[in-house]
Amino acid sequence: MSCNEHTSASGHPTTMAATAHPATVLRDTYQRQRADGPAAILAIGTANPANRIEQDEFTDWYFRVTKSDHLTKLKAKLKKISDKSGIRKRHFYHTEETIGGHPEIIDRAAPSLGARQGITTDAAHNLAADVASRAIVAWGRPAADITHLVVSTNAGAHEPGADLRLAGLLGLRPAVRRTLLYLHGCSAGLAALRVAKDIAENNRGARVLVACTQASILLFSPPDDDLIDLLVAMALFGDGAGAVIVGADPTGPIERPVFHMVSASQTTLPGTEHAVVTNFSESGLANTNLSVEVPMLVRGSIERCLADSLAPLGLPDASNGGWNGLFWALHPGGRAILDSYEAALGLEPRKLAASRHVLSEYGNMSGATVIFVLDEIRRRRRRQDDSDKDCQWGVMSGLGPGLTIETLVLHATGSQDGSY
Repeated sequence: MSCNEHTSASGHPTTMAATAHPATVLRDTYQRQRADGPAAILAIGTANPANRIEQDEFTDWYFRVTKSDHLTKLKAKLKKISDKSGIRKRHFYHTEETIGGHPEIIDRAAPSLGARQGITTDAAHNLAADVASRAIVAWGRPAADITHLVVSTNAGAHEPGADLRLAGLLGLRPAVRRTLLYLHGCSAGLAALRVAKDIAENNRGARVLVACTQASILLFSPPDDDLIDLLVAMALFGDGAGAVIVGADPTGPIERPVFHMVSASQTTLPGTEHAVVTNFSESGLANTNLSVEVPMLVRGSIERCLADSLAPLGLPDASNGGWNGLFWALHPGGRAILDSYEAALGLEPRKLAASRHVLSEYGNMSGATVIFVLDEIRRRRRRQDDSDKDCQWGVMSGLGPGLTIETLVLHATGSQDGSY
């Protein structure tokens, strides 16, 4: 039988051209492959490493483990930064013992990338498997029903990579389709969710597991008078992992969407490539630049970026005070970043309560942080006293190197069956 023939119901071969025009076949195939409705977040899981350090103890801990107690001025500066950070505690894969066992990590002249990744590879991937398992349990369907896996991480530059490792730990099918996003900074979680949304909406029946795990040991370094940005990083970043199940056209009663993912956008502010910089080197993520300009750039640009993202949807904008009519899941890059969002958009203080709470409890866990914020919003909306529970529309937003602004517009489900 030739390649343009098929067998009819009666068993006689016939040509495709005799039954349908190619354009019709292409259109029908395209429509069958796509979902009918928008992607939705079906379940969320979060977790942190066991090692916990209170923020008011961190400065003494950091200068002790880096053998830098003699740098009294830098120690006082870090103490001041930490006190103003809005952070209460953080969690880390690394401990004082692991740093002590790898003196190359606090020796700038010694290569330490292998040691850093050795500390976190197993720990970070195991934690990612733990949170993914939690999300799968909350989802209510077996892991074998996962069709796609999107992993975002900075822990372990290996091939095969973290995606294959996680698929094995979870017992996913060999045919699961994997995507690995490496680095991406603080916008990594949002970038992974954007990819998952596109997959879910363009592959009927797809169920996408997003896992994001980040390790701050790559940035860990002893204090230096010439590297003040490093002190900021030491005061802000922590470790954690988050997982989300994404899918369209939920099957009831098992699948109960939490948020619909209405639209996704990415904008890079021209001329800001210098604002957030980290470079991979033998010493980890070195030559870090976390520019003091970032809060100012946010204040000057974020309203226009968000208005452009929401305009096609016909949602409220700042012209009538509409920003306070939305709920907000902002990546808490730092207290100054949140303050800039609040000032630029005229947000009431309660609007960023979830982001500030996550920052306080965990610090900035890079790309995983926004998943913690989303989970915190989910919990708060369940409470009868939550002042934002009547806001149906919301915005997820975060910043990454570039300076890149990732935005997701969300719609909170109004019922347990996820109807909309």
